[in-house]
Amino acid sequence: MLRSIGILVVCAALAAPAWADDEPGRIAVSGEGRVESAPDMAVVTAGVETTAASAGEALAANSAAMTAVMEVLTAAGVESRDVQTTEIGLNPVWTGPQPGREEEGMRISGYSATNLVTINVRALDGLGGVLDALGQAGVNRIQGIAFSVAEPRALEDEARRAAVADARARAELYAQAAGVELGPLMELRDSFAARPPMMLRAEVASMDAGVPVSGGSVALTAQVEMVFAIAD
Repeated sequence: MLRSIGILVVCAALAAPAWADDEPGRIAVSGEGRVESAPDMAVVTAGVETTAASAGEALAANSAAMTAVMEVLTAAGVESRDVQTTEIGLNPVWTGPQPGREEEGMRISGYSATNLVTINVRALDGLGGVLDALGQAGVNRIQGIAFSVAEPRALEDEARRAAVADARARAELYAQAAGVELGPLMELRDSFAARPPMMLRAEVASMDAGVPVSGGSVALTAQVEMVFAIAD
């Protein structure tokens, strides 16, 4: 019985290399495609920070200021669905001791209230005017502006096609350099990574009215991994 088991193990070990030799060689490559486009919308994060002696006064002043901001946005044509509150905060304002009175330590001298909103501006030609109106309404915090494409699907597909073409070109180059013939595609993995889009080449473009704004261009990038067989 033990001899039979030993024979089976030896046979299996001898058969494994023969199976591995039958497996065709492979060429694994990666490819990248990038498409640039002018943005057609902007996302602005802005709001109001107010300070007062008490927490209630700070919140009341902040609420009044943000009400004015919302009214300005409505007047500028920004729809309610394009405005979203992203941060509300209330914090004490600490003041250090006066010179010569260090033993008193830190004390609360007031309170600071913050309210930030994210605004989708879908008409870039009006972005400068929106920013100008926000400033006049009392906005004193602008966290940043990001530019993007509202409907990126067509650009994403173009980037994917470019990534596949790039990977195939690399595989053909490697096959030629190695002196072999490229066989059929065996595997393809998509690792699309285009969101959020990246800012590129910011050329200053003054709007018809309001704050000068640089739209530049955005890039959508796709990556693929492809495995080709080596033809016999």
